[in-house]
Amino acid sequence: MTGDEKTIAIGPRAYADWRATALGAATEALEQRLMFDLLGALAGARVLDIGCGDGALVRAFAALGATAVGVDPDPAMLSIARKLAEEAHVQATFLQGRAESLPFPDASFDVATAMTVLCFIPDAKAAVREMARVVRPGGRLVLGELGRWSFWAAKRRLRGRLGAPTWKAARFRDAAELRKLAEAVGLKVTAMRGAVFYPPLAWLARLITPIDSWLGRRATVGAAFIALAATREDI
Repeated sequence: MTGDEKTIAIGPRAYADWRATALGAATEALEQRLMFDLLGALAGARVLDIGCGDGALVRAFAALGATAVGVDPDPAMLSIARKLAEEAHVQATFLQGRAESLPFPDASFDVATAMTVLCFIPDAKAAVREMARVVRPGGRLVLGELGRWSFWAAKRRLRGRLGAPTWKAARFRDAAELRKLAEAVGLKVTAMRGAVFYPPLAWLARLITPIDSWLGRRATVGAAFIALAATREDI
């Protein structure tokens, strides 16, 4: 979630409140479009979303015909995720667990995703290694992270320095750092893209959204959201 800390505090209602704003709706749509572009076809695949929050991605995976599973450390989030999946009439599984110690055997999934998760984990390398572990050889991992060099990141860093708990310990990465994390655990990076090139202003979002995907195919510098696709080969 590329949210402004003043508007968004991580918690059960955070996602719905963010999507209810014009800026939030436009921003999340761009982030999810990028993730799905990198994920490719999901019908029939076993798909895991790590740090699933209220389960928006998991519900989308299930609607596309995947066997969809979400994992999150927050029981309140999982409760809402289950409720929303039931209301949407989609079959999905939600389990409690942390990215650094996933509750699944090796090679359990064809695809795994983690969206704005690593920035909040002290040992991100251990988390990516664990994500790779649960993906089968030949399977895919798509990571979406908050970009380091953007107006959004600068604003979050300032809020963190002023004591905002959401951003105080967060670490933002650029594309090179995200690639290094993936390659350090033996993953083969196949694509790197950016999204959300506007500052956290709704009127600028409306102006830039039509060309945002075009920008993201050509650069990641300045993007508030960076996504990486990788495959597991021989780990």
